[in-house]
Formats: sequence, C-alpha cells, structure tokens
Amino acid sequence: MCRPGWARARVTAQRLNEFTRMRRVRDRIDREYARPLDVLELARDADLPPRFLTRQFRRAYGASPYDYLLTRRAERASTLRLHGTAS
Repeated sequence: MCRPGWARARVTAQRLNEFTRMRRVRDRIDREYARPLDVLELARDADLPPRFLTRQFRRAYGASPYDYLLTRRAERASTLRLHGTAS
C-alpha cells in the first residue's frame, strides 16, 4: 500500500535529519580525532541515545563511531610517518 504524500515527506524529512546528525558526528570525529572522544559524549552532543547513534552511524558509514575514530587516527599516524611531523 502506498503512503500518502505527506507521510512520505515526513519520513524523508526524518531520514534527512538523521543523516545530518550522523554527518555532524562524523565531522566532529574528523576535527577532534586527536583528543579523547567516546560514544557517550558524541551521543550526548547529538542528542541521541548511544546505541541508536552507533546503529545509525554504522548504517550511514559502514563502521561504528569508535571504529571510524580508530581508522581516522591510524590514517593520521600513517600520514605523519610518511611525511614526518609538522610542528
């Protein structure tokens, strides 16, 4: 059964809002990867329950927020190893 137009628009708006929140979390991890971050803090700032944040983040980016953070740190370490430290 098809949903009415307003229901589809509402679902689309909710998904866009969730995607925007996930993008903000990802952007924060990208900016602040060098400092201690945890899922509770990220969830609190996104105003989401931690388990929901983890599930939605994994759906959007293929990794949990913590795994994404570790990957970001490893990428930065690799870059520093290749190009030396920029002090």
